[in-house]
Amino acid sequence: MRDISELVRQGQDLMVQVVKDPLGTKGARLTTDITLPSRYLVFMPGASHVGVSQRIESESERERLKKVVAEYCDEQGGFIIRTAAEGVCEEDLASDAAYLKRVWTKVMERKKRPQTRYQMYGELALAQRVLRDFADAQLDRIRVDSRLTYESLLEFTAEYIPEMTSKLEHYSGHQPIFDLYDVENEIQRALERKVELKSGGYLIIDQTEAMTTVDINTGAFVGHRNLDDTIFNTNIEATQAIARQLRLRNLGGIIIIDFIDMNNEDHRRRVLHSLEQALSKDRVKTSINGFSPLGLVEMTRKRTRESVEHVLCNECPTCHGRGTVKTVETVCYEIMREIVRVHHAYDSDRFLVYASPAVAEALKGEESHALAEVEIFVGKQVKVQVEPLYNQEQFDVVMM
Repeated sequence: MRDISELVRQGQDLMVQVVKDPLGTKGARLTTDITLPSRYLVFMPGASHVGVSQRIESESERERLKKVVAEYCDEQGGFIIRTAAEGVCEEDLASDAAYLKRVWTKVMERKKRPQTRYQMYGELALAQRVLRDFADAQLDRIRVDSRLTYESLLEFTAEYIPEMTSKLEHYSGHQPIFDLYDVENEIQRALERKVELKSGGYLIIDQTEAMTTVDINTGAFVGHRNLDDTIFNTNIEATQAIARQLRLRNLGGIIIIDFIDMNNEDHRRRVLHSLEQALSKDRVKTSINGFSPLGLVEMTRKRTRESVEHVLCNECPTCHGRGTVKTVETVCYEIMREIVRVHHAYDSDRFLVYASPAVAEALKGEESHALAEVEIFVGKQVKVQVEPLYNQEQFDVVMM
């Protein structure tokens, strides 16, 4: 590996592209190998070849696409043909290639400006990006409730995806569009640990810094035959749900799946195949390592952006991300130990304890005998006062 000093020098101007957003304590990942994606193609400035997505398996289709796209390669650069290009006509591919070249021409014009450290090109806005990556002939309508977004999409589709322009519709109904299509509930379900399966089984999804774990359980599903069939059918159903949840929640990195134990080797093989088939629809790169000696399926999914949970949620101020809080009893005894500690360190006439409603009630009720023993031990009165705004773990011991 060459030393970085051989490639760049201090004070040198470089045009770079962010290929991975900052995540947690990790900064953004940059590259000088610029690429510009569109619906069917990825433009590679300076390259002279045409590559084809490995997910396009038909050799005849691969050759057809390469032949079509090769006509648009010139001194500006080459292309990678994306999976979505399979079966696409030459006119649509030509439109994509022309669009990308126009974008690159604008980038190069901006590069000539005298400013330093500025953005020459940015990713499309969310609405345009969704149309670019997901709109296809199967769509009947694209409903937009924002007039401004609707008009910007009209301009975008007219230039880039003209066949979608007629499908755009401005929604002005009284019912919020998220309610109309049950989007709010889908978002809420995407933030919950538990995912119900139609059979009565369920998934438990836990996201940590190191990895994401998925646990499958049969729940109320007992099946109509034997236990092996019940387990197998639940695991098969779970593969489809897992693939959908990974996409919906945008989960990436290491993913460990704990399927219900299967003794039948054929069942294990078929479950793994079902998972592979379900993940084949994912636009993000995935890799399955199969069953480990412990019976866990290890896989990875490329992490490009933060997960839905990290985007929509903050760390819980009460448990600080642990997912649990101390019991009322535990906090009560922490308070009593704190009273004894303060008594030995400082001189006071009496103590005043501020605590959450649940903890204060316990100190005056079921833990009152223990608190009375503490009063005898320190030789001072302890008064308890409710602080409604305190969470269960919060308390203050004040010397009076």
